[in-house]
Amino acid sequence: MIRFMTAGESHGKALVTIIDNFPSGLKIDEDFINEKLALRQSGYGRGARQKIETDKIEFISGVRGGLTTGSPISFFIKNKDYENWLERMDVYKPVPEDSKIHIPRPGHADFAGSIKYNLDDIRNVLERSSARETASRVAVGAICEILLREFGIEFSSAVLSIGGDIAEADFNLFDEKILNNIKNSDLRIPFPVKERGIKSLIDELKKEGDSAGGVIIVQVKNAPIGLGSFTQWDEKLDAHIAMSMMSIQAIKSVEIGAGVKSGYMRGSDFQDSIYINSGKKYYRKTDNAGGIEGGMSNGEIISVKCAMKPIPTLMKPYLDTVDLRTGEQEKAFLERSDVCAVPAASVVCEAALAYSICLFFLKKFGGDSIVEIIRNYEGYNKQVYS
Repeated sequence: MIRFMTAGESHGKALVTIIDNFPSGLKIDEDFINEKLALRQSGYGRGARQKIETDKIEFISGVRGGLTTGSPISFFIKNKDYENWLERMDVYKPVPEDSKIHIPRPGHADFAGSIKYNLDDIRNVLERSSARETASRVAVGAICEILLREFGIEFSSAVLSIGGDIAEADFNLFDEKILNNIKNSDLRIPFPVKERGIKSLIDELKKEGDSAGGVIIVQVKNAPIGLGSFTQWDEKLDAHIAMSMMSIQAIKSVEIGAGVKSGYMRGSDFQDSIYINSGKKYYRKTDNAGGIEGGMSNGEIISVKCAMKPIPTLMKPYLDTVDLRTGEQEKAFLERSDVCAVPAASVVCEAALAYSICLFFLKKFGGDSIVEIIRNYEGYNKQVYS
């Protein structure tokens, strides 16, 4: 079963990732991966670090001659900013007392992490818990997307809201006009009419030293019927998707399909009636279930919405906290940060969804090589649509 692990700190030498049990024979599109990494670094409201780093994937193993070999795939993404942190991040030199951090920032892993691991320097927590780690996950998600594209499975993501009212999400992210709007937007929003107002809000928040969160939507189309299972709680596709999304820094809620809205609907309005066309293809006229029923994909567009909280590192000392060393009340310290990272988070959410779909796709059609997977996939489709 495919799995991955990441390692590395925000200001360390690099981020390192291993993907295990990945099939052989997949042609790796390095440009596609690097485009996703660049997209994660873009977006109106990002901080100064994005001008320093230019993320590129560098494979160590598992890829030869442009094709996956079946061995564990390993790669790293350099942190160019490491050069400016040599003294503070050295592996062997003792950490100078005057550079240690004892004041936790509310909303971060600082407080609980330093107590849990009995650390006398909060930097040991914030370096690993930083959203910098998501660069690794975006690369993993891109590799999963490359595999799934072989089977016509496509992904798209967008921002529905930043710091304000959410837009109605009942639209198809694969519509050509909407895709073009997202591509041409610094905010990755599908409705250009709102772009100027949101940018003005971000500019105002920057002046105030504050931050904003927002709502993200991610969709996948052409996922085959039957990914996931109803037989055990941890085999349900929607359960894994929720876990993947909630593992992303600053994500505080996940909805699939109509989500919270479903709690206010009648059964006769919510359920997605089933139809079949002349080509023996099943379809629905509505998609309130978000493409998942009983823990399994049903062939419709899988639609996931995520709420991202405002970034908790603020540029003005608004937040009260406590010095863990002295027990005295303090104001939270400043660490370089963004005003708004919702557009970047939408790219991370897309990667997380790609990994979940890929995991369950390989559970269903898995083999040691792409050739074997294609054979399994084609045989299943003949069974479903015969």
